[in-house]
Amino acid sequence: MITAAHWAGQRYAVLGLARSGMATVRALAAAGAHVVAWDSDPAARERAEAVDGVIVHDPALLDLSGAAGLVVSPGVPLNTHPLVAQARAAGVPVIGDIELFAQARAELPPHKVVGITGTNGKSTTTALVHHILKTAGVPTLMGGNIGLPILEQDPLPEGGVYVLELSSYQIDLTQTLDCDVAVLLNITPDHLDRYDGFEGYVASKMRLFAMQSETSVRVEPDDRLSPTDPFDIWSPWGADGIGRDATELGTQADWPALQGPHNAQNALVSVAVTRVLGVDETNVSAALRTFSGLPHRMERVGERNGVAFVDDSKATNPESAAPALGAFERIHWIVGGKRKGDDLDACAPFLSHVVAAYTIGEAAELFADILTPKVPHVERSGDLATAVRHAAAAARPGETVLLSPACASFDQFRDYEDRGRAFRAAVEALD
Repeated sequence: MITAAHWAGQRYAVLGLARSGMATVRALAAAGAHVVAWDSDPAARERAEAVDGVIVHDPALLDLSGAAGLVVSPGVPLNTHPLVAQARAAGVPVIGDIELFAQARAELPPHKVVGITGTNGKSTTTALVHHILKTAGVPTLMGGNIGLPILEQDPLPEGGVYVLELSSYQIDLTQTLDCDVAVLLNITPDHLDRYDGFEGYVASKMRLFAMQSETSVRVEPDDRLSPTDPFDIWSPWGADGIGRDATELGTQADWPALQGPHNAQNALVSVAVTRVLGVDETNVSAALRTFSGLPHRMERVGERNGVAFVDDSKATNPESAAPALGAFERIHWIVGGKRKGDDLDACAPFLSHVVAAYTIGEAAELFADILTPKVPHVERSGDLATAVRHAAAAARPGETVLLSPACASFDQFRDYEDRGRAFRAAVEALD
C-alpha cells in the first residue's frame, strides 16, 4: 500500500468505510497515525475495528480540534453534512484519499501523475491511457474513481505513471495534487444539488488545473463547455509535436471498442496525453486496436438473430446517453430510471436513430410523454426485463437493442453495475 511517514503520530477521523475509506484507514494506521473511523453500516465498522490501531467511534461526538484531517468519502455532501461544518469550525482540513496520495508523493519513487476529469467519458479515457502505457511497457496504475483505491495499491517503480479518474467530488476534497498532465474532457450540468449552480460545478472541475505547477501540462476543450470542440493543449514547452489528430494511427473503424463520436474524442485525448509522456506511435496504434473497453459503457453483451444488445448502463444522464445514440443507426432504446432532470434535450440530435423507445423506472411516464411525438414507437415497459423482451421481439437483423438509461439506477437497482448485470441476464434469458 501507499503510505507517508509524516502521517505517523497525527490524528485523523475517517467518515465512510466503503472501499476507499477502508483503504484509507489501513494506510493511515500502517503509517502510525491515530485513526478514528465511522460508518453507519455496522458491518463496515466491524471491518475497521479489526485494523490494528484503529478506534471505531462516531467523530461527531469528538472534539476534532488539532486533528490533521477529516477524511470523508466523496459521497458525503460537503454543502450539507453537519460533521463537515463541525470540522471546518474547528479548523480541521476536510480531505479525501486523493489528497492523502498527493501528500505521499514526495516519498514515492520518481513518477508522473495524469489526472482526468469531465462530466462524461473520464472512465473510458482513464482506462485507455492506462492501456496505452501498459502496451508500451510503462509501469502504471489506474485509480481514483475507477479500479482499486489508490492507497491500497503498491507504489510504482521509478518511471511509473499513476492515471487517476477524478470526479468533481474528489477534486473538492483535494488541495495539493499537482498532476503532471491534467485533462478536462467536457463540462455539462450534473450534480447541481451539491453546488451553487452550474458555475459552482465548473469551478470545482477547474480546480484540477489550479493545483498544477507551471511545469505541468493541461489538456482541455477550446470551449470548455462543449464536449465536441477541438482540444487546447498547453505545456511549458509548447504543444508542437503533441498534435490534435490521431488519423496517422488508423481509423476509428480499426478500434472496435472505441466506436461513436464520443469515443473518437476519448481516443484523441488519450493519444495527446500519451504523446506528452513520450509513448511512441507504434505502441499507441497497437493499444487503440486492442483496447477492450469497460463494462457497462457501450459494452456489447450479446447478439441474437442478427440483433446486437449493448449495455450502456453507465449513461446516468442525457448527456452521457447521447453519444451511444449517435453510435448506432437503428436503435431500440431502453431509457429511464431515477431521473436527474426533466428533459432529454441532449439526446435530441440523435433521436432519428431511434426506431422504438421502451421507458422504465421512475421516469417512465415523463420520458414516454417526451418521446411519443419524436420517435416512431414508444412503450411504457416499466421494468428492465419487460423492456428487453419486447425490444428483442420487435428488433430486426442489423438493429441494436441499447440500454442507455439517461438516469440514475437507484429507483430499481443498487447501482448502474447492478442494472447492467440485470440487462445481461435478461438478454441471456431470451428464448
